[in-house]
Amino acid sequence: MEAKTKDLWVFIETNEDGTAKNVGIEMLTPGKELAGKQGGALVAVVIGCGADAAVKAASEYGADKVIVVDGPEYKEFTVEAFAKALASLAEKYGPATILLGATPDGRELAPVVACRLKTGLASDCTALGVCDDGSIEWTRPAYGGSIMEVLSCPEQRPQIGSIRPGAFKKGEPGEAKAEIIKEEIAAADVIRTQVLEVIKDMGGENVDLEGADIIVSGGRGVGGPEGFEPIRELAEVLGATVGASRAAVDAGWISHAHQVGQTGKIVGPKLYIACGISGAIQHLAGMTSSDVIIAINKDPDAPIFDVADYGIVGNLFEVLPVLTEEIKKARA
Repeated sequence: MEAKTKDLWVFIETNEDGTAKNVGIEMLTPGKELAGKQGGALVAVVIGCGADAAVKAASEYGADKVIVVDGPEYKEFTVEAFAKALASLAEKYGPATILLGATPDGRELAPVVACRLKTGLASDCTALGVCDDGSIEWTRPAYGGSIMEVLSCPEQRPQIGSIRPGAFKKGEPGEAKAEIIKEEIAAADVIRTQVLEVIKDMGGENVDLEGADIIVSGGRGVGGPEGFEPIRELAEVLGATVGASRAAVDAGWISHAHQVGQTGKIVGPKLYIACGISGAIQHLAGMTSSDVIIAINKDPDAPIFDVADYGIVGNLFEVLPVLTEEIKKARA
């Protein structure tokens, strides 16, 4: 498909109550910069049912325009309806670039839209840049997260990529002054799947690493499943979420839902406490955007100290209980 504009689009996913999911708002931050470098506008695309709150948020967080498709067939996500809507909009307006979140819905939607528009897809990206010719540079993990590759598709338009939640921080909201464009796209006739029931908890762990303000993570240095007990105690005192390195997850000491890093979740909390984590590049790529990083490791030469704002050289099983008790006393 030939691009008709230099605009950059960000697909804004919505929650059940019509509010915007964090990943869409996060993508507006790099989207604004990239759209400026490409010489186009930043356009948010909201597809949903009763999504006025998401439209308002997209405008407040920097979108120049918001294209809205609102209808009852978009109340629940179905790839058939959403793909028809997004592809139809792209064919009409001809954006240069489309960003989607690398979420369960986004990972299903992005390749279908790319196929319909006869273009490529850079999936699961963690960083973005712009080439001299206006093409996006997509940075993503490859070979199981052992390397980072940089892709560009100079001949393809629109350029489409899915972005990991947490890869970018939300900007600061401002005045909602985007141009609102409403489109009507009927899609009920293409839906071949039906949502019968939504089961939120099937006994598994629901770990919100991307939305956490404080994360306390453990790595190989915890020594085993029981080594996460002092980490959980500190997390409870701080009201934090428990994270883990890939080494701890691969060893079976904690579930993958807690994994931080290239092959886990990319996070940017206000405070990240790394306990017994050496600081492999794969882990650092997932947490270096944290506002404050505290590292606790008995190896003074551990790479984690190179990115830490504060470092404690010591045995985590000696340090954490003392730290937990002092925090309890301070809050008593």
